[in-house]
Amino acid sequence: MYSEKVMEHYMMPRNAWHMADADGVACEFDAECGDKFTMFIRVSGDYICDVSFLGYGCGAAIASGSMTTMLAKGKSIAEALKLTEEDVIAALGGLPDEKRHCPELSVSALHLAILDYLAKQGRSAKGYLS
Repeated sequence: MYSEKVMEHYMMPRNAWHMADADGVACEFDAECGDKFTMFIRVSGDYICDVSFLGYGCGAAIASGSMTTMLAKGKSIAEALKLTEEDVIAALGGLPDEKRHCPELSVSALHLAILDYLAKQGRSAKGYLS
């Protein structure tokens, strides 16, 4: 049912910790299934220099949060805002259709954390979305 990569990220999630001094933070919750993500980012020179998450949910949810952080770390804000759930699914080696909401939720939390950071800086995402 799950790829080896999904199981690896579920059993040993990367970047699963609370970042107390984050530049941007966001939380996403799916009331239907109960999955929840809090995403934290630290930014330096418009690049995501550190990213972490706290997640609650099934194995696909935890693996999605882990992979989302792996794909976002080191990316520019513009690149990270272009990250999609399809990117996460591909990096995980696929997910069953009924679990596609997991990377959608984790990527949304990442994007909202970036927007939180930009808002704190008095900036808009408009210049990054092209």
